[in-house]
Amino acid sequence: MVYSISAMRSPSVPTVCNWCRSTSNGIRNTNISLLPKKEPFYRKVFARMSSPDPDSSSLKVAASNKVLVPGGQGDGSLSLTDQLENPETDLEDHLVLHDVNDPTIEHEKKLEDEEKFVEPPSRYHEIDNEQDSASSTLAGEEASAPIDGTESIEEDEARTRTIPPPGTGQRIYEIDPLLNNYREHLDYRYEQYKRLRDTIDKYEGGLEVFSRGYEKFGFTRSATGITYREWAPGAKSAALIGDFNNWNPNADIMTQNEFGVWEIFLPNNADGSPPIPHGSRVKIRMDTSSGIKDSIPAWIKFSVQAPGEIPYNGIYYDPPEEEKYVFKHPRPKKPKSIRIYESHVGMSSTEPKINTYVNFRDDVLPRIKRLGYNAVQIMAIQEHSYYASFGYHVTNFFAPSSRCGTPDDLKSLVDRAHELGLLVLMDIVHSHASNNVLDGLNMFDGTDSHYFHSGSRGYHWMWDSRLFNYGSWEVLRFLLSNARWWLEEYRFDGFRFDGVTSMMYTHHGLQVAFTGNYSEYFGFTTDVDAVIYLMLVNDVIHGLHPEAVSIGEDVSGMPTFCIPVEDGGVGFDYRLHMAIADKWIELLKKRDEDWKVGDIVYTLTNRRWLEKCIAYAESHDQALVGDKTIAFWLMDKDMYEFMALDRPATPLIDRGIALHKMIRLITMGLGGEGYLNFMGNEFGHPEWIDFPRGDQHPPGGKVIPGNNFSFDKCRRRFDLGDADYLRYHGMQEFDQAMQHLEETYGFMTSEHQYVSRKDEGDRIIVFERGNLVFVFNFHWSNSYSDYRVGCLKPGKYKIVLDSDDPLFGGFCRIDHRADYFSSDGWYDDRPHSFLVYAPCRTAVVYALADDGLETETLI
Repeated sequence: MVYSISAMRSPSVPTVCNWCRSTSNGIRNTNISLLPKKEPFYRKVFARMSSPDPDSSSLKVAASNKVLVPGGQGDGSLSLTDQLENPETDLEDHLVLHDVNDPTIEHEKKLEDEEKFVEPPSRYHEIDNEQDSASSTLAGEEASAPIDGTESIEEDEARTRTIPPPGTGQRIYEIDPLLNNYREHLDYRYEQYKRLRDTIDKYEGGLEVFSRGYEKFGFTRSATGITYREWAPGAKSAALIGDFNNWNPNADIMTQNEFGVWEIFLPNNADGSPPIPHGSRVKIRMDTSSGIKDSIPAWIKFSVQAPGEIPYNGIYYDPPEEEKYVFKHPRPKKPKSIRIYESHVGMSSTEPKINTYVNFRDDVLPRIKRLGYNAVQIMAIQEHSYYASFGYHVTNFFAPSSRCGTPDDLKSLVDRAHELGLLVLMDIVHSHASNNVLDGLNMFDGTDSHYFHSGSRGYHWMWDSRLFNYGSWEVLRFLLSNARWWLEEYRFDGFRFDGVTSMMYTHHGLQVAFTGNYSEYFGFTTDVDAVIYLMLVNDVIHGLHPEAVSIGEDVSGMPTFCIPVEDGGVGFDYRLHMAIADKWIELLKKRDEDWKVGDIVYTLTNRRWLEKCIAYAESHDQALVGDKTIAFWLMDKDMYEFMALDRPATPLIDRGIALHKMIRLITMGLGGEGYLNFMGNEFGHPEWIDFPRGDQHPPGGKVIPGNNFSFDKCRRRFDLGDADYLRYHGMQEFDQAMQHLEETYGFMTSEHQYVSRKDEGDRIIVFERGNLVFVFNFHWSNSYSDYRVGCLKPGKYKIVLDSDDPLFGGFCRIDHRADYFSSDGWYDDRPHSFLVYAPCRTAVVYALADDGLETETLI
């Protein structure tokens, strides 16, 4: 997520040396599709259905009024669930969660527990025992044999799902003694977290049960029919409407319990068929204080936009068993070091169109595998009615984007990735929601305080979106269940949580310069409710799926962010090291002479001990309109005319290609314990990303011009990177060599990291990572012969990666056949050293020839 406002936001290369080698080819795979490919699913659905009565689907929304919630306080901050399972429990002991950001609370820790936190009633009554448990694998299907020590699908599904209880939360003070100065805040945070866990255990049967809300809410199928439930305390009446009852609002009236939950049961038809056919359009009609409103069910599993129509429709998606996709491949084992290929399915085609899950599965996944990445992170999965939002204005949280295909198509994509040994991470958005009233959660029951904070606190002025109330019981159920749904129904291997900085602070990180002072993190501007939610969701992710990965997009540097919850941390596995990309853009605006190598090293290594980071030189943020990719900053318009190998390059092209390689390698080498690249950046994609959009007319009369709904800049020109007659190809080959270097030596996760030289005069950076020695010469003209570099271990060193290799668009100035023997004696605080040739604007990696690994040049 971008934290700034945007519109949508030399001589020719010498002959290749005889020690170069080519790359391998990818693999293609075909798969079963739910429906004929010639007829898109949404067209099939709408072609056989008549349009609803125009009058019956009209939207009438008036000014929002607050609605009293039975048993609550009337502010919409909490929904009470249902009757207690234990009839002896006092129903008067209803819960309203306090606002833990109230300044008075931090100073009233001596209050009695019942004054600070009153307990909620029990979870919903159990659904019919015969109801399908939402398993995505058909009974009796033979699972593939496990590979690389992974669980088979049968073993995974049979594994007991448990979430460990809270720990003591005290280890954070051992890791960082400075946190003792903020013990009051941190202990309060952990006590509130434990109290919430205890309450969930007592009234919901535990976090494991609580996070299966999709088995209670929305549409649930049993042997006798379909039950539909919806939490909408602000509604005065509700009815289920759709194609199945000809959109008759009087046909299927819902009943409301005392906790604001509406429910209806539809028995099977006389012939035993389901009362709602698969593929039917459905909505809930509510009479609210804001008027009559037709809404897509909040827990809908699929929604589509009919051709020629603006609003989306909820789709009852429950294909026959024989048509459901059956997973065939087990989840891969989590790698020790993670190399992420960030992607967007819709814009992953070389053609100006919206690409499909099937095409991505068959064409892009083998490319990712061939390049050497071990994880693919997919953006814009959750349904979003506005394509140009890049998937960040989510309207339907449980539904995969219908633009790219069906839910079963997405499942086949994930399964194919697992077959290739790739983790599949989902870019999940729980930081905010679309303000779309027609298709999303905004004003769902006619009130602005339903899922969100009311008033200004519930609105993000920069993103123009709604902000969740993480202190609401039903919001917690909704979001925790949402994370689990994607893990279990679609078998994603983890998440990259978007916009976490916005969640953790009441100021959302806007117009705030975080300096690292701990008081910026632990005070009254901290949204403790949100932090506790993040702790809970990490409990769910890691408790139910210990191999799953959670990554948080946090620009603030919140201490304890990547410490396990049981130790008092927030619980993420990785933090995105966002400062690195900002630093590169800052430097690229300066002359080479103004770069400071010490500044580069500081930015890359400035991370907290024991808190792992994902480093990246550029993600999707740097590629959006309003910014420039690194390649564009370096080479600009010369990329359009001087990237062919049959014509001389310009000095700008030579400089750009050299620095592009160096920037990526030093980011991977020093920046973190994981690495991320946005698709196309591996070969220096020449253009920005601009989603198809029309002119915008915000209040005030100003017009923001669109692009006439063009898809030209909303695609990826993979053909450029594959063309061996273009210089893009050499940049892509270097990226592949980087990934395979890390795969071979595992330097990103090595405990040994030492920067031995950062010479401002020579513009040289030398560091050790694992058993490798990296030598970077950022000087624009000076090359150094017999340049001494320090090393830890004695012996013979060999070159294993050289950015100046002609395969990578370099000038072949270094002989890879040479051996480099170390000599004893301290140099740059290292016990040994050896002499190298360091040409200008090059990066060379050396490895011990006798360290037990094959020291083969990765070209």
